[in-house]
Amino acid sequence: MNARQFPDRPFVAVSAAIIRDERVLIVQRAQPPMRGVFTLPGGVVELGETLHEALLREIKEETNLVIAPVALAGHREVITRDAAGKVERHFIILAFAARWMGGEPKLNEELADAHWIKSEEIANFRTTEGLGDIIAAAFKRMKGED
Repeated sequence: MNARQFPDRPFVAVSAAIIRDERVLIVQRAQPPMRGVFTLPGGVVELGETLHEALLREIKEETNLVIAPVALAGHREVITRDAAGKVERHFIILAFAARWMGGEPKLNEELADAHWIKSEEIANFRTTEGLGDIIAAAFKRMKGED
């Protein structure tokens, strides 16, 4: 069992709504517990990292892209419990709007697929809860709104 399953504390994670030419990158998870679901690339903040350092590292590791974080687009809390009600997983995910600076998606073992999509196309994919709202907020932040 890994340290993220049945934890004694929440884990802080970051993700990026990477925007390029009015499209956002979504990725499909290749590993449980969210295998097959589309979401934003990202991962857990490591001890001693700032949020932006973690974001740049995770995006580079998962997709090989270079990005420039712009602003916080929102957050999600993921809490799952086992049949007895014990907390099985607990993540606080801070999602950032980010500008694509270079590279093409080259997926690591954590990801099965990637697509650059227009925000209105999100309904065509099985996604993590609230992904459409995060993407909409990211586009607003990129335009300097809100």
